Amino acid sequence: MPNTFHQTEILAQTKWERRCESHYARASELTSGPRKRRDRGESHPVEDFLFNYYPYPIAIIELWHPGPGIGLLVENIEALPPRFQGKFYTLEDDICFLNLEKLTVKLRERLVWIKDLLIATESRPPNFACHGLHEWAMVYRAEEIRHASLAPLRIGQKATDDLVESRAITCTHHDAFRFFAQSARPLNRIQPTIETRLLNEQPGCVHANMDLYKWAAKSMPWVGSDILLETFHLATRLRDLDMRASPYDLSKWNVTPIKIETAEGRREYERDQKILAEEASKLRNKLIMSLLGITDTAYLANGS
Repeated sequence: MPNTFHQTEILAQTKWERRCESHYARASELTSGPRKRRDRGESHPVEDFLFNYYPYPIAIIELWHPGPGIGLLVENIEALPPRFQGKFYTLEDDICFLNLEKLTVKLRERLVWIKDLLIATESRPPNFACHGLHEWAMVYRAEEIRHASLAPLRIGQKATDDLVESRAITCTHHDAFRFFAQSARPLNRIQPTIETRLLNEQPGCVHANMDLYKWAAKSMPWVGSDILLETFHLATRLRDLDMRASPYDLSKWNVTPIKIETAEGRREYERDQKILAEEASKLRNKLIMSLLGITDTAYLANGS
């Protein structure tokens, strides 16, 4: 077995098969609804968003990968799932494991970039004064209402515009800012671009914290499915906060609004945002440590 990827734990086949089943059961609690709606040709603006916004299939969450340092004892080769026979795994001496020698330079550079972004984000003070106004800026002056086919504006167009004009907009997230109405862009105190992402993203941002799922997915199978599922679960709760504070009337889906047009609503949003940001910080640091271990070991394994 290559000594560049030391296995700290070897799982008997019955044990890793149970882990696969247990992981699938936990993941299905989050994916069964979206799967059923997809099969019926339906859509939910909150619960299905992550599968539409991010380019990853439902199965990526459901199928367990062990991550680094865990070897799978293969007692019956015919029972080895195809994903463990993929290009990043090696089967040697009846042990199946992720082989860092198969991590290409290009893939390692991607993981290093993700790690650097997460470290930069975590190093900044959080901003809890945005109050979810990015969603309101997207429908400013009705230039384009992204979800018009799903839901009407909750307080009408004029009141929505008045709120956008009356509050400071401090969106630091490029992927949110790029959907702003053109006339709302100059109202944002920051003009984030994809090139300045490492300079702008901060740990209070709902979208930056939601993106932890994206970065974990981009890092698969190297970081393992446990952290992927954790980031996805957090992302579902962040999306719920995002939409509850949005300008849309989502009562059709029994979504209770956070009325950020009021002082009480802004306090409620900020309180929930802080709770989720604290959880995101723990996951971000966990992902950073995982990526550090992978990229540093891969660097040595490939003689770079």
